[in-house]
Amino acid sequence: MASLAREALRRSVSPWVRGFHSARVQCSDKLFVHRDASDNNPQTAFEFTEQNLKRIETIKANYPKGHENAASIIPVLDLAQRQNGWLPISAMNKVAEVLDVAPMRVYEVATFYTMFNREPMGKFHIQICTTTPCMLRNSTEILEVIKSKLGIKVGGTTEDGLFTLSEVECLGACVNAPMVQINDDYYEDLTEADMEEILDTLKKGGKPKTGPRSGRFAAEPNGVMTTLTEPPYGPGFGVRSDL
Repeated sequence: MASLAREALRRSVSPWVRGFHSARVQCSDKLFVHRDASDNNPQTAFEFTEQNLKRIETIKANYPKGHENAASIIPVLDLAQRQNGWLPISAMNKVAEVLDVAPMRVYEVATFYTMFNREPMGKFHIQICTTTPCMLRNSTEILEVIKSKLGIKVGGTTEDGLFTLSEVECLGACVNAPMVQINDDYYEDLTEADMEEILDTLKKGGKPKTGPRSGRFAAEPNGVMTTLTEPPYGPGFGVRSDL
């Protein structure tokens, strides 16, 4: 009798009971969690060069008194990464020391921004954009060229330590899609042949031509201009004559 009553209650309320579920928890030790390793622990050697210590003082001078230390965390982390190639925990601790801030303030920044690399990287960090404009302009094939030519997958580093490959979101050069960023340089309007040439040049120790590879200047139109073809209007255009 009790079981029948429970069943009747379930049927009467079930249309009003909303189901709940949660998505699978996504965890990334790489992004958020530090684990000591032989090459990445608090005892890993890291000291700023004398030149970079002077640069830190110049950086701090850009910010208001009383805020200069915390405000300098991002540029000083970038300085440490440029000196060392990546950011071991000891480099983060040194940044906290020279800026006189709690280490956690530095960890918060280093784990938030993807520009900070907390694992060893290759000499050339290839970041390929695969967001919609680049995807529509053949970035998938460009990515396959890189993976095939270097023999690595996304997130991998070549055995010789020259190249690390990352797949990233928009790098702000949509009109010049497809494109890649290698260290600080943009390579745009890429074809598969362009990508092979860039990698070959870097392997040989050369410096590939940066910017658009299509022959156009910056983000100018491919072909003739279709807008802004007349001289701009002068001062006062459209303003009432009695003002």
